[in-house]
Amino acid sequence: MVMPTAVTDRFVSLDYTDYANNHVFMKSCTNGFYEQHHGHHDEQPVNAAAKQLIGDALRERVENIDHEYCDPGDEDTFYVADLGEVYRQHLRWKMNLPRVKPFYAVKCNPDTKLLQLLTALGTGFDCASKAEIEQVLSLGVDPSRIIYAQPCKTKSYLRYVANQGVRQMTFDNADELRKIARLFPKAELFLRILTDDSSSLCRLSLKFGASLDSTDELLALARELDLNVVGVSFHVGSGASDPAAFLKAVRDAHVVFQQAAAYGFNFKTLDVGGGFCSDDTFEGMAGVLRSALDDYFPAHSGINLIAEPGRYYASSAFTLACNVIARRTIEDMPALNDDVMSADSNGSASYMLYVNDGLYGNFSSIMFDHQNPVAKILHADGRTLYNTAAAEETSDRSGVEYSIWGPTCDGIDRITESIRFDTVLDVGDWLYFEDMGAYTKCSATNFNGFSNDHDVIYVCSEPGAKALMGL
Repeated sequence: MVMPTAVTDRFVSLDYTDYANNHVFMKSCTNGFYEQHHGHHDEQPVNAAAKQLIGDALRERVENIDHEYCDPGDEDTFYVADLGEVYRQHLRWKMNLPRVKPFYAVKCNPDTKLLQLLTALGTGFDCASKAEIEQVLSLGVDPSRIIYAQPCKTKSYLRYVANQGVRQMTFDNADELRKIARLFPKAELFLRILTDDSSSLCRLSLKFGASLDSTDELLALARELDLNVVGVSFHVGSGASDPAAFLKAVRDAHVVFQQAAAYGFNFKTLDVGGGFCSDDTFEGMAGVLRSALDDYFPAHSGINLIAEPGRYYASSAFTLACNVIARRTIEDMPALNDDVMSADSNGSASYMLYVNDGLYGNFSSIMFDHQNPVAKILHADGRTLYNTAAAEETSDRSGVEYSIWGPTCDGIDRITESIRFDTVLDVGDWLYFEDMGAYTKCSATNFNGFSNDHDVIYVCSEPGAKALMGL
């Protein structure tokens, strides 16, 4: 991994509760950025300083590559990650959901520097496997800041977390309860309930969650097994779009809290899961959730509130750069099928561009996460065009039409079906894709022998994050 400025592993300790309550401190840490730019929920202004840092890192990398004589791998795809964006997202979370402690979903993006910053910010971590738990513990995170949020756990993993002192975990069925009773009876358990996730990008209720018809029986069995059930968890689906899903899930969780009290359980925590996006829908979603929590789990109730955001923190912090490795001209010939473009009606050529990343690599989010990454021009005609009008897709039919394809031999490996630019792109040019931090690198493969290990260049656009990272 490449860093333009040395990043050490030294961190400043930051108590989460103090941080959450000190709004003056939060605003001053960003030199007024949050207060200035997030005063209105319907605005998503560009942070010019952050864009400049990202652009400089991209430019320095691509302009220093000699495409005629470079070594194999020098032209590989790479990321630029702005840790300052992660920091701003944390402040945004605390301004909108001050009572809810985030437990970052490691599966979304297990980038080490990202995890180190979140560790310093005092978040918890949602882990779903032994490897994720090992990675977080290796950063010096206390086991109490980890929730093993996997309702169906491997037996050997249960023995491992018991030895490591990771006590918090979820369950949603009777067989899992019996397994936990045998292997880790002192665990702190969260009953994961079923939710309506029909409006989410990735539905989870098909696989996980106990219906309200079964929760009473599960609580009775947990009492019979003398297990320590401490709360309820739910997940409205990854990339949720309907705020009402949170309202119903909180209301259902309150019902389960009442059921638990009848069995003598003293529930202390509600885990509202993930589903939060990093775009301008967050404030509306958070507002509905905040109101629901105030109604059913008010501050005076003493209930701890946690959540499991993933893409919310990671998505907008990572920009991906890809090199055009080949080009095929489609000119004055009929299309063989709908997937291959023909000449424009005005007779001009269109092109198939092949880049060094695709669906089996960092664009796995297209298939697994229902994303639609938008290409922009990074470098063409000897010029770096990042964050300029010339980098953007044209809004009319006058531009040159392209389809964009990955490097593998699989015909489904297509990133973009059709996009138009004013510039004629050729082999050696570069494209970039923003918002590529969620469910991308983590699910990349080695299919066809292509590497899934790509450089990350780190920049940091926030003084507060620099201080925590020891920059």
